Amino acid sequence: MAIEVGSKLEGKVTGITHFGAFVELSEGVTGLVHISEIADNYVKDVNDHLKLSDKVIVKVINVDKDGKIGLSIKQAVDKPVEAKPARPERQGGRDGDRGGFRGGDRGGRSFKPPANKLTFEDKMSRFLKDSEERISSLKKNTEGKRGGRGARRD
Repeated sequence: MAIEVGSKLEGKVTGITHFGAFVELSEGVTGLVHISEIADNYVKDVNDHLKLSDKVIVKVINVDKDGKIGLSIKQAVDKPVEAKPARPERQGGRDGDRGGFRGGDRGGRSFKPPANKLTFEDKMSRFLKDSEERISSLKKNTEGKRGGRGARRD
């Protein structure tokens, strides 16, 4: 049986390294499961997830010209398709190029951001205030190291 990209096969772990695991497939062919393809979550140590001679289901993700086979354990697992919540319908019709807003108002409602969310302007003013404080603090700390105000170096 030829090994094709996209096929799911059963194999046996024959070697474990710090960068992944070698899996022997049918007919004695060996492929590599990179550490990033072992599990959906972060894998710090391959030994935490795999042991020698473990039977695993792998998906062939690439076959190089020189015969190297790239495998994935996490892609071989069929995940249930998560249904995305439907977007709410927009209220009001299209009025020219204004995207449903008539005459610049917001459908008769005044716009108030939620209490826990800041507007862009609030975020910008907070950022400017913080950065000015940091710059003044930096200037105070560096002036003393340069010999104070107006000191000349020769």
